[in-house]
Amino acid sequence: METRSREGTRRRILDTACRLFAEHGYDEVTMRMLGAEANANIALINRYFGSKRELFAEVLAQQGRFPGVLDEGDDLAVTLAEYVADRLAAEEDSRVLATLDRSAPSTEVRELARERVRSAILEPLARRLPGEDAELRASIATVVILGSGRFRHLFGPGTPVARREVVDRLTAVFRACLS
Repeated sequence: METRSREGTRRRILDTACRLFAEHGYDEVTMRMLGAEANANIALINRYFGSKRELFAEVLAQQGRFPGVLDEGDDLAVTLAEYVADRLAAEEDSRVLATLDRSAPSTEVRELARERVRSAILEPLARRLPGEDAELRASIATVVILGSGRFRHLFGPGTPVARREVVDRLTAVFRACLS
């Protein structure tokens, strides 16, 4: 029972942090605000997450589904194209993007975001690619992936064409990036 309660408290703090960072950004969210909203004291938050910076890093890690994308399907170009097409069509804005947008002024957050992109997308993608220039090709594919999130954020959901056509065209882009 105690483990379940501990995990429930940890989850409540993390869910509250996700919402608050997305609404207010990193610099505006205080540990006191977080504690009040999550109904948890600051010492407990620090025990579970260490610091506000580590909590923010955990928020970023929890919100993205990208690491699982690399484990799906045999054709990486198609898998990435389908992932991007789904992001473009998503009805809801990405909470990660909202969190990063509202937190952009923070130098600390830029460092965390860079490390998250490196560890969650760029490096795993480069490891899947053969050849000496794997990191360059993974970097170009990462630009397309990240750019799709920005595009969706600026222009809203949907595209003027059928999903299949979007996937086909993006597959060609990813084949060019990855080969």
